[in-house]
Amino acid sequence: MLALSGQLVQEIHTRVAEQGFADLRPVHGFAFARISRGEATTADLAEHLGVTKQAAAQLIEELVRKGYVLRRPHPQDARARLLELTARGRSATRAADQAARAAITPWREALGAERFGALAADLARLAPNGPIRPVW
Repeated sequence: MLALSGQLVQEIHTRVAEQGFADLRPVHGFAFARISRGEATTADLAEHLGVTKQAAAQLIEELVRKGYVLRRPHPQDARARLLELTARGRSATRAADQAARAAITPWREALGAERFGALAADLARLAPNGPIRPVW
């Protein structure tokens, strides 16, 4: 399972880089997945990634500097900032979704639609709050 998940992450990363996003790392995709759901703060991202708030803040600063994320005022909390993907961030997310679909196509072909669907359902049951959204 670990080898397969590592292979999947690496293949998605490689395909995303080939689509013009070579300045991203795999962790950025996990951050984009949470930010794209909306209403994300640094604390939300830290919890989602399982890192400290300081580590999440450094990651956000990097993504802001690279033009993938912007911060805007939180309407209910003057101390917090809401995170939002820029047009470039949304493009990178679309590229990652396409890359993920392409990466799992051989799995679907090898297992067949029914077995692959059962596998996907089982994995979603084991990790219902996982850091990424399904793309199949």
